[in-house]
Amino acid sequence: MEVPFAQPRQPGRIGKVFGNLKVRLKLVVLHNFLFLMLATATYATLIPFFEQRVAAARSRESSLVTQLFQADTPLPNLPQFSIYSFQEGSPETLGIPKEVLQWLNANPGRIWGDSDKSDYLFRKTNAGSYRILHMPHSFYVDAVKRAKFGLFFVLGAIYLFTVLLLELAILPLYVYRPLQVMLAADEATRQGDHANEMIAEEEISDDEIGQIMTSRNETVMELRRHEQQLEENNKLLETAKRRLEQQDRLVSLGLLSASVAHEMNTPVSVLQGSIEMLQNKITDPADKERLTRMSRVAGRLKTISESLLDFARVRKMDTENFGLWQLVNDSWQLVAIDEKAGAVEFHNLIDEALLVRGNADRLAQVFVNLLRNALNALPDGGKIHVTAEMAEDARGRWALVRVDDNGPGIPEHVLPEIFEAFITTRLDARGTGLGLAVAEGIVHQHGGIIEASNLPGGGARLELTLPRV
Repeated sequence: MEVPFAQPRQPGRIGKVFGNLKVRLKLVVLHNFLFLMLATATYATLIPFFEQRVAAARSRESSLVTQLFQADTPLPNLPQFSIYSFQEGSPETLGIPKEVLQWLNANPGRIWGDSDKSDYLFRKTNAGSYRILHMPHSFYVDAVKRAKFGLFFVLGAIYLFTVLLLELAILPLYVYRPLQVMLAADEATRQGDHANEMIAEEEISDDEIGQIMTSRNETVMELRRHEQQLEENNKLLETAKRRLEQQDRLVSLGLLSASVAHEMNTPVSVLQGSIEMLQNKITDPADKERLTRMSRVAGRLKTISESLLDFARVRKMDTENFGLWQLVNDSWQLVAIDEKAGAVEFHNLIDEALLVRGNADRLAQVFVNLLRNALNALPDGGKIHVTAEMAEDARGRWALVRVDDNGPGIPEHVLPEIFEAFITTRLDARGTGLGLAVAEGIVHQHGGIIEASNLPGGGARLELTLPRV
């Protein structure tokens, strides 16, 4: 029995697809945002540092070039000075502006320059020649631009590589697949597919998601244990309820049985006395055999009368050693009084040397019930076989007795409850449903067990164990 609980509304197939897309979209947005933040922070940190270094280099080189330019000697032919353009000549050949020329003539030996408006320096030497030096500040600006572009490209390549690695390898393997496995297991749990509701061990990884999977498996297993325990408790409750109902009926039957037993004793005693008188008078062997059988039936009626009293009081059971073959044979003789027995083949295949220990009268009641049930299952004739074999276990030595017939068998819906009181498959008024219940009680008194089953080829089998001498 499953535990009832509120079921949440489950999404359809399209909803599941969009649900998975939402999860992926959230993860993509999240890790892309984190990478962008990291790239932006890296870019914002490195570029100012690079600009400061470039500005410092530019300042140092400009200062050095200016100092060299201030001397009357030409600039040295060094690689680091290759970006600077140096010329010397007349104002006309150098294209010196008029206002600059006026300032140079008024200040020979000094340097004129305006870094905010021009990249050029002008100077008039003490010898009267004019010089011009081009200081390409745009070179440093371009260097910074190239650094920015290179850093942006490198960070973009790293970002793209990282995203592809995450989306194509890491996340599908360590995030998306475990989530899909858990979703499939949860779907199986909701559908009641117990065979697929557990996550396989090979799917569980050694990380936090694996711990969640393990915890989920343990939760499902605990839920199933609770459901099984609840189902078992419900079965026990139903069994206890049925037994209480049976006990109520058995109490009433016990009171009735005591009354019926007292009423039967007198006519049975009269019947036994009359049979004994006839046995003394009649000499015909056939009639004597019939009177002997009638006497045995009368004795059986007396035994049944005493058994009825067992419903009202408990009596001590006397035990003795006796032959099982003879007991079964005598039981069949009692059942064979029924006219249907003439059409049935009865085979007592028990070894005549097999001895059991118990109460012969009560065990005779067991075999009479079993043989009568087998006979009633064969209205048009058939076969009844009784066999026995020796068995032994930790409790002791046993005789395993089987009563088989080739009838229609026991209905499947009756088989689980066939030994309960008032269970009968008889369609006439003679079926009380007490025979097998009483037989089970007697076998249990002897320490044995009794079981019912259907034979593979058809027919029923009643199997019981009895203590063997």
